[in-house]
Amino acid sequence: MKKKQIAITFVLVILIGGGILWMNHKKASAPGHKNNTSTTKTSTSTDTADNSSSFNKSANSIDDPASIWIVVNKQRPLNPKTYAPDDLVKPAITLKATTDMEDHVRKVTATALEKMAADAKAQGLGLNLQSGYRSYSFQVALYNRYVSQQGKAVADTQSARPGYSEHQTGFAADLGSDSHPECDVETCFGATAEGKWLAANAYKYGFLIRYTEGNDKITGYIPEPWHVRYVGVELSTEMHSKGIATLEQFFGLPDAPDYN
Repeated sequence: MKKKQIAITFVLVILIGGGILWMNHKKASAPGHKNNTSTTKTSTSTDTADNSSSFNKSANSIDDPASIWIVVNKQRPLNPKTYAPDDLVKPAITLKATTDMEDHVRKVTATALEKMAADAKAQGLGLNLQSGYRSYSFQVALYNRYVSQQGKAVADTQSARPGYSEHQTGFAADLGSDSHPECDVETCFGATAEGKWLAANAYKYGFLIRYTEGNDKITGYIPEPWHVRYVGVELSTEMHSKGIATLEQFFGLPDAPDYN
């Protein structure tokens, strides 16, 4: 008798358990039922996609000469052309520039230059400032000198016309190498220890190597591995991570190989 009761109980347990499983299956497959696991996965995927496209290209002006994102090239002169920044300072790094105000840059540029030069020095490398800010009048004299020496066509590949120079914004700097001064403001700067370090690390401090190999048809200038342009760490890091070399490409601007 006991064996019969045990057998009946066992059968009832199986039937009840199967019924519960069947009810859960029906509930899960019913319209409108939410599956917590799949919902969580979908939300995570969406959040990741949103974060990857969150960079705001309109956060700063590319037209205002006082903006760290100002884009200056042969098609985009400063407005006004005689613009002069009002916070120029001498950065606390080795200074080689002695003409006019070339040993000055904008304050925010100076801070970044000082940090970058200090970190390079800690690794046994010496960076110095060859040329920083250039006033409109200084650029007039510099450009005219290039024209008289090399002709207008060649001068336009190496020196900006007055009112079209990044140096006039105070955000640009030509850097030199303590180890190979003979390569200062020369193509061979890029092969020096300082030049290689700068190419690999400038973005970490908010700088771009503004005129790079193969982009002269975009920027209008031959490669200048010594010429850095401050744009802020946010933008320089975004461009580095995306592998975009020029401001023109990043902001979707027309190429500027020549003046209008």
